[in-house]
Parts: sequence; C-alpha cells; structure tokens
Amino acid sequence: MARPLEGIRIADFSHVIAGPLATQFLNLLGAEVIKIEPPAGDPMRFYTRDPARLGMAEPFVGANAGKKSVVLDLKSDEGRDAALALVATADVVMENFRPGVADRLGLGADGLTGRHPGLIYCSVSGFGQDGPLRDFPAIDQVIQSVSGLMLLSGHEGEPAERIGFPLVDTYSALLAAFAVLSAVLQRERDPERRGQVIDVSMLDATMVMMSSVVVPMLLSGQTPVRAGNRGFSGAPTADTFPTRDGEITIGAVQQGQVARLFRTLGCPELLEDERFATPDTRNQNDTALRALLLDRFAARSAEEWETVLAKAGVPAGKVRRLEDALDMEQLQNRDLFLDLPGGDRILNAGFRFQRDGPGIAQGAPVLGADTQTVLARLSNKTRAG
Repeated sequence: MARPLEGIRIADFSHVIAGPLATQFLNLLGAEVIKIEPPAGDPMRFYTRDPARLGMAEPFVGANAGKKSVVLDLKSDEGRDAALALVATADVVMENFRPGVADRLGLGADGLTGRHPGLIYCSVSGFGQDGPLRDFPAIDQVIQSVSGLMLLSGHEGEPAERIGFPLVDTYSALLAAFAVLSAVLQRERDPERRGQVIDVSMLDATMVMMSSVVVPMLLSGQTPVRAGNRGFSGAPTADTFPTRDGEITIGAVQQGQVARLFRTLGCPELLEDERFATPDTRNQNDTALRALLLDRFAARSAEEWETVLAKAGVPAGKVRRLEDALDMEQLQNRDLFLDLPGGDRILNAGFRFQRDGPGIAQGAPVLGADTQTVLARLSNKTRAG
C-alpha cells in the first residue's frame, strides 16, 4: 500500500509557521508539497541564533523537510504565470497571505477554483476572510492575547503571560491539515469531484482549542478562574508539588485515586478526617491539605514518587526539562523522530500506523532547489498539451 496522500500535489504559497506546518502534516502522509518562495526565501529560514544555519534555520527544517522549493517572484508576470501553471497541476493550494493579497496577485480562491473546479483552496489567516478584524495583521502571540488565552494560565491578579511556544500556530496548522484531509475525502465521494474553499482563522481555531473552558462559560456564563498549576478539575490533589529533588504533578481526581494517593504517601487516615473525606470538603480545606501533602512529598525525590505513585495507580509525572523529556526511553522506538540526511533530527506526525505510516526521508530544500526541475516539467506539460 501507499501512504494515504500519495498522488496528491499541494502548491504551497504559505510561509513562517501555521501554513507550512499544515502542509508538513500532509507531506508526512505522502502528499507532494511544492513550496513556492519569494526570491528572499521564507522568513522562517532565518529564525535561528546560529549563523551557520542561516537559510536552514531549525524551525524551518522541522516544518519543511521533504518538500520541494520553487522560487517565484509573484509580483512579476513571469512569476504569476508559472504559479498559475503550477496550480493547474495541483490538487490543493495552501496560502496564508493577509486577506486580499492573494486576489491582488491573481491567485485568489474565486479565480482559481473558477478555472479548476476540483481544486481544494485553503487560506490560513489571523482573523479569517471576513469580519471587522479581517485586515488586521496577526501572529501567534497576538492571537493568544486577543483570544483570552493569555489570561487562562497563572494566578488571578498576575499579569498576562504568553504560552511558551507557538501554540496557536501549531493548533491552527493541525486544524487546517484536518480540513484539507476532509475536503480531499469529500471530493473523492462527490460524483462531480468538486473541490472546496477552506477559511481557517487562527482566532477561531484558538477558541476551538480552548473548548474545555469556552463551552462551560457559554453554558454557565461564569468566567474561568486562573488556578496556576491546579488541574482542570480544581481538585487540590491535582496539582504540582515540590519534592526533595524537583517537582511532581499529581492527577488524583477520582475518589479511588485520592485514596491510593493518601495510602502511598503514608497518610491513609486523611480519608477519615472530615476535612478531607470528600471532594467538596477537600476543596473547602485545600490550603490545609496542601500543607500536609507538601510535608509528605518532601520525603522523596520527584523521580522516586513518580515510580511509586504510578505503580499504585495514581496519575503522576515528574516535572522535566524539555531535553530530559526527549531522552525518555518511552519516546524511543515509537516512530516519533525522523533522522534526515546530514544529521538533522525532526519530529514525525505524532501517531503510528500499523503499515505505510507517516514519514519522510529527505531534508528541507535549499532555497529554489527545485525551481528548474519543476518549471521544466510544467513547460513540457504545456507543450504536450
């Protein structure tokens, strides 16, 4: 068998993170992604602190390995003509220009899908293709701010704080890839093989990403309370605690888990204490309970508690640095990492198939590496036609 999207060609006009990462997920599933870059290249090529990697910056490699790079000046007639010829051979167009830019370049959704009814055209933008904020520029941290995301973490009264990586870009990319996959399936089932126009708003995507707090607020009208490291359940036994060495996060939410936690910590009598016997009373006396738990956790290291609690059936995890997490034995031999020619290592799709699963064998392309090959192929196709 082939990977799911082999035979699907994507003309990728996107840049930086959200668009390229969306096409990277599709690339990992077998799609041929032709990345159209301006003469200066995707700005993400230069997002690095290492001068030796300028042009092939680490985040660029992670989002573009296995793609082809074609340099076109879309402001020139020659560049636009080449882009239109490429689109004519494509199943999918991905773009993340600000709304209106693609139209001005002659690459808008209406024009292209009018000429190619089977084309799937996906736009990713900060606020979507309509609405009062349509023309506002946006990047990940701006959407984190506008969406309310920055006031969900931390404690009440503290300043807003950005999530420490491009969470909005990443989730928007996943949603865009999911939308494209859905449209491919929809086209396959359509007797007329009609394509689709997809409008992905990073703000919309962020609201969906926050559904576990947005929906309860819509239903109850109550604003979520910032609770630091306290778990979503609000239980004082679902929190992060310092230990003799490092910190550990506990997820004892159900009554049976709490009982096992108390027994493992050597204080089963707490369940007989009316202050801590039920979820309600534990919440009412959470300060006193935390003080008792802090004393118990101080007896061992986070790594020791992690093992002991897990064996007892209590959800628990040591707080690790990223480099330590990547070295965990659990993450090895799960097809999570891809080793590319030249020694680069990147992440795979994050899921496994029993056969013909996601993956790529090639590194990220040098700027314009495939321009001549792709344009020559288009020229030959035109002459043959």
